[in-house]
Amino acid sequence: MEAIKVAVIDDHKLFRDGIAELIRGFSGYEVVIEADNGRDFIQQLTGANLPDIVLLDINMKIMDGFETAQWIRQQHPGIKLLILSMYENENAVIRMLRYGARGYVLKDIRKRELEQALNSLVTKGYYYTEMITGKLIHALSGTEDHKAKNTQKEVSTLSTREIEFLKLVCSELSYKEIAQSMCLSIHTIDGYRDVLFTKLNIKSRVGLVLFAIRNKIVFIE
Repeated sequence: MEAIKVAVIDDHKLFRDGIAELIRGFSGYEVVIEADNGRDFIQQLTGANLPDIVLLDINMKIMDGFETAQWIRQQHPGIKLLILSMYENENAVIRMLRYGARGYVLKDIRKRELEQALNSLVTKGYYYTEMITGKLIHALSGTEDHKAKNTQKEVSTLSTREIEFLKLVCSELSYKEIAQSMCLSIHTIDGYRDVLFTKLNIKSRVGLVLFAIRNKIVFIE
């Protein structure tokens, strides 16, 4: 059986070397590219070493993770992206999901969980954690089409202002900035959020974003 090809993109060489060495110790995987940043990855990329999976850091000085994810999505959409980052904030998660990430883990990940994440990407197409569940990843990729009728009904119950709020939630604005944009108080914005959480049976901002993407209220870039 041919080994799964993996690329590791991270500008911290010691960390990158350690992750690459761990992966080489997993059965059925080989590391074909180790890159400092997105530009370095592109320069190393050939037809022979095209990876199946890319482990991607976010914060890099030259062509960061967001730019790299967008490029990979446009040029090689078959590559599965696993984000490996220090960032746990919603905005980073939201942006990476919109750019095609199939999983998002933090850099304090244990060896066993890293292997589980890679195996899950291979067998299921995504890796879910408590932060990003498989159900939400499926919703993003459109594999829950059988729920379309139900979600269309949910969308039809939304007011114009609620839809406007949802669109802004999908941006990088904070809730305070959303309130300013909509000329409303932060208390009113909190009310919009809580109403949508209840109405759509969603528990997080990430969930609202994925609902908006799935129902074409906003579009993946």
